[in-house]
Amino acid sequence: MATVVASASAPGTAVVRHYVVWLCLALGLSACDRQPVPAASTSSPAPDLAGMWSDPPRTALDVFCVFACTDLGLRRLTELLDDPANDARPYPELSADASRHQTDDYIRPRLTDAALAAPLLDPLQDPGYLNCEPWGVARQIFAPHQLEITQFPDRVELHYGEWDAHRIVHLDERAAPQGSSHVALGYSVGHYEGDTLVVETSLITANIGPMRIFEDRRHSDQLTAVERYRRPAPERLELTATLTDHVTFREPIELKKVWKLAPEQKIEAYDSCEPAAAEPSQRSVR
Repeated sequence: MATVVASASAPGTAVVRHYVVWLCLALGLSACDRQPVPAASTSSPAPDLAGMWSDPPRTALDVFCVFACTDLGLRRLTELLDDPANDARPYPELSADASRHQTDDYIRPRLTDAALAAPLLDPLQDPGYLNCEPWGVARQIFAPHQLEITQFPDRVELHYGEWDAHRIVHLDERAAPQGSSHVALGYSVGHYEGDTLVVETSLITANIGPMRIFEDRRHSDQLTAVERYRRPAPERLELTATLTDHVTFREPIELKKVWKLAPEQKIEAYDSCEPAAAEPSQRSVR
């Protein structure tokens, strides 16, 4: 049946109405009583990323990404592993070579002069060690061990084994509410793109960057992060994160990480930290 659409204020509206009434009578009133069939939804279901994830699969390349890695580092490690001349070299030696390569040829060239000139953090002055201060988001994203993901229609909750930290990714928002303050884990909004969860985090306080690969350097409060999580296999979770900070980086850097499904694991409360800065008499006895 042909459908005629006209504006209520358009000339000839009465003629159109009379035509429709006549057409309904000709075809039978039942035809006009039918409700239009709603269009099929084009939105695809959210990918299933839920579960407890932990240390990476026990392969040479995946173990290299236990904290954070780069494509350059992975290519270097692959070349070293494929070279018969390295058959007698232990894996830790090859891994260390690839780590130096990605730091020297990928991370440092992308740092600003100010970031390169800033002193490296003394591990003994690390706020986590000194004062039991939880990590900021740039470290927490790449934390080793457990990551528990719980998905809801309006949010995704990320729960980390390190520091028992919690993040909420708001799926019903496109940006942080106006007036929000900078905090260590920032403010995260997200959406799904096919099989991928995309998380955008801003309002991050200045803090320490990812462990090892960043050489304990600091980032500024201009840092933003875009994380892309996907599950290419039932027991594998992959992350590609792009960090942008015009104070610290000449251009954005891209880091990767991988986890393995670990349903048998659980996250315990993180309540036994003893700050190194406390006097011996103030430390609890285990």
